[in-house]
Parts: sequence; structure tokens; C-alpha cells
Amino acid sequence: MSAVLSARGITRSFGPIEVLHGVDFDLVPGEIHALIGENGAGKSTMMKILGGYLSPTTGALELDGRPVAFADQRAAEAEGILMIHQEFNLALQLTVEENLFLGREKRRGPFLDSRAMQAEARELLARLDCHVDPRTRVQDLSVPNRQMVEIARALGRRARVLIMDEPTAVLTGRETDVLLGQIERLKAQGTAILYTSHKLDEIARIADRVTVLRDGSHITTRPAEGFTEHAMAEAMVGRDLSDLFPARPAASDEVVLEVANLSVAGHVRDASFTLRRGEVLGFAGLVGAGRTELMEGIVGLRPVTGTVKLNGKPLKPGSVLAAREAGLVYLTEDRKEKGLLLGKPLTENLTLLALDRFGAPFIDKQAEEAALTRAISEFDIRVKDRAMLAGSLSGGNQQKLLLAKTMLAEPQIVIIDEPTRGIDIGTKQQIYDFIAALAAQGKSIIVVSSELPEVIGLSGRVVVMGRGHIAGELTGAEITEDAILRRAMGVGELTGAST
Repeated sequence: MSAVLSARGITRSFGPIEVLHGVDFDLVPGEIHALIGENGAGKSTMMKILGGYLSPTTGALELDGRPVAFADQRAAEAEGILMIHQEFNLALQLTVEENLFLGREKRRGPFLDSRAMQAEARELLARLDCHVDPRTRVQDLSVPNRQMVEIARALGRRARVLIMDEPTAVLTGRETDVLLGQIERLKAQGTAILYTSHKLDEIARIADRVTVLRDGSHITTRPAEGFTEHAMAEAMVGRDLSDLFPARPAASDEVVLEVANLSVAGHVRDASFTLRRGEVLGFAGLVGAGRTELMEGIVGLRPVTGTVKLNGKPLKPGSVLAAREAGLVYLTEDRKEKGLLLGKPLTENLTLLALDRFGAPFIDKQAEEAALTRAISEFDIRVKDRAMLAGSLSGGNQQKLLLAKTMLAEPQIVIIDEPTRGIDIGTKQQIYDFIAALAAQGKSIIVVSSELPEVIGLSGRVVVMGRGHIAGELTGAEITEDAILRRAMGVGELTGAST
């Protein structure tokens, strides 16, 4: 079948730096075409060119075999080419209904037909098994539901070409299954779908063809059948990834953190556990189990009852500053809204937690620049320009910057929530190595992750949470996906959390 949208010899430069190098690409009706590569490989740039958000520096696009140049994304949308962004493109102050029909409102004469829009909004959301009220303001929705609204908006516009950038990064397993089922239905209706994800199991599950980009260059396009996840990963990074997880350093017997009967109202009740020096302790559980709320309570971001002791000394509750001064820091799961100031330069983000070391209130800019130089080297932060804003970094490099920012405060205990969400396999391996290196230095790490292979690969001990309480603890050979899931779901014999 002929391509509906094609790219021919596409290059794209930002200033003197060329980030795409003569890429060819075809999207065919009724086909799911996966685009994969490491962070910074050029995937987002390629998608934005196809969706009309960017123009190529050289090369051309073809629509139904004829040359086309989109002035902007609206021109592309007029031709039926829609893009669902990894970064939400929603008006938070407006309702779900208003977002779904923004710019294409239904009318009855001179008046808005709110009843018709609400009915269609409910139908679109129902297709995604999303049961939010269309009259709810988007700012009051959870992150997964916001993503569903973003997807529903695209479904309502009946795209010929649908470009999806990491659509499941913030979705639960059930929500992902619903979305992938909807994508299969769109494929059957003849929609051409461009799908990018760092979750290679999803790619293997739904893709018909796979294109790999590396450092802005086209590496291969081939049928998905027979293209294993391992082979995809190695094509992306250009090296062997057989040892994805580093060896676990041996933890000492010294307890550095004691949490006793900690409760967070509405989320966690009577949680108790310990953490030893040099240990990587995993926290697993289903979405909504209370893992993030527990960690936020420990570091002072939420009011709690119960006790937290660092090195045998009680920690003042409800004080992030007290936790930081005691050597306890937290890397949030939401690096974009809570972890980094995306509109600020790299130096301002890097030194934010350690301003006293840079002469606050009169900041030593030269010292800040030296700290950035060290961070770029030590954490392999890929930057095109040292003066760029944090929001211009790829997701993986944003996570590295957040890790460098946190470590600049010289903590002894680090809680990392979803350390590799939305990050490619090569950068994952780097972050796993960073975590192991921190533990080898005698620092103590808590890893909260929804990816069970990640928890199992990194941790010598795993605490499982279910429905707001600690449902069990696993060590050594006990740590398996089946054992974690059984405890998370409350199935079978549970073991008590030990010290």
C-alpha cells in the first residue's frame, strides 16, 4: 500500500548543530510504525516535523505522494495529521469537555451546544475506559487521566495519521491495555500510526514495522516480527546490553533509617521498615498502593503520624529542610512539574538545593559554572549548549540533571521515585550504574518503581506495598515478579516487614 505521509532526506539543524541527518521515513495506512531510539536520537524532532510543528532544514515531506510543506501544526491537522505529545498540550483551567472541543466547538445556531459536546465527550472517554466527568477541570485530574483526555481529543478528530509520543509513560498497566486496544481498532480503520515508546515490550506487542534512530541517523527499518526486544535495544545504543543491571554492592548491618508506624492520612497506615548503609532497598506495589505518599511523608512533604529516625535520632516531621540537613533527599517521580525548573538554565537547576555552597544570597557564578562542568562529566548529561534551559533537555538528560542536583547536596540517604520513567534503555543502564555506584560509596538508596524488572535487578531487598500498608518483604532468591505481585494484590501467604 502507498504511503500516506513520507519524509525524504530530512535534516534539521538548531543553530550550527544538525540533529537529523538525511532521514527517510514512510507511514502507511492501516499500519503501526514504531520509532525508537535513545533520548537525543532525534525521535521527537522527527515527529514534530511530520506533525507540522517544525520545518526541515533540508529534505521534503510528501502527502499522498505529492510534495507538501506545513506552515504549522494547524496546517498538518487540516490534512488529518495529529500528534499526541509526551508533554501535555491541555488548558488546565478549562474543563475536559472544553479541552476536547477547543477550536471546534459544536453550536446550535449562535449558541454553544454543551449537551452535544458533553455526550460526545463521554463517548470518547468511554472508548478509553476513562470515567471522568467532562465538566471536571483538567487541573483537578490525575496525570494518567490527563493523558487519556489528550488521547480522547485526538480520537475525536478522526486522524488519517496519528503520531503518538510516549502515550503510556504515565499510564497503569490496565490503562495501557485499553489504549493499545484502541490503537489496534484505529489501525483496522485504516489510520496510519506512528508510535514511539521506551517500553520495548509494547513495541514488540503492537508494531508492524520498526525504525531505529541513533544520534540523528537512520539505523534500520524492518518488520517487527522477529525483531526481539534485546535486538531493538542493541540497535538503539550500538553496544551489547547483556548486563543491564550492575552487580549489587554488599550492604552493611548498620541501620541508617528507621520508619515506625508511619501513617499518611488517606494513603498509608502503620508502615514500618528499615534501611541499612550501602543498601539499595526496592519498594514495589500496584498504582495507588501508597508508595509515593509514604516517601513524601518521610521527607516532610506530607503530614504524618509515627516516627522517622536517621542514625538513631528522631527526624522533625513535616520539614523538608530538616530532612535535607540530616542527609535525606527525595527525587520526585514528576521531574517536570516538581523536580526541575524547566524555564530556567541548567546552572540554576543544578545548584538549587545547595545554594549555601555557592555564596547565597550573592551567588558565585564561576563556582556554579564549575559545578555544571563536573555534573556534565560525572553524570554524562548531553547538552547542546550550556546556556540552554532545562526544559530543552531530553527526558533522560533531565533525569540525570535532577540526580546531579540532588547529589550536590551531599546526602547520605537518597529516595528515588520512578528513576527511569520515560527513559531509553541506554540511559536506564547509566542510571542503574549511578545507583550502584552510590551504594558502593556507602550511601543508602530507596528505589520506588512500577517496573518490576527494575526493582528486582537493583535491589537486595524489596518491600511490597498494597492498599496503603506494607504487605510483605522479600530478600535474595525470594524476590520474583510472582512473589511481588501476590503480596501487592493480597494473594497467598504474606510475610511481615522485618528489620
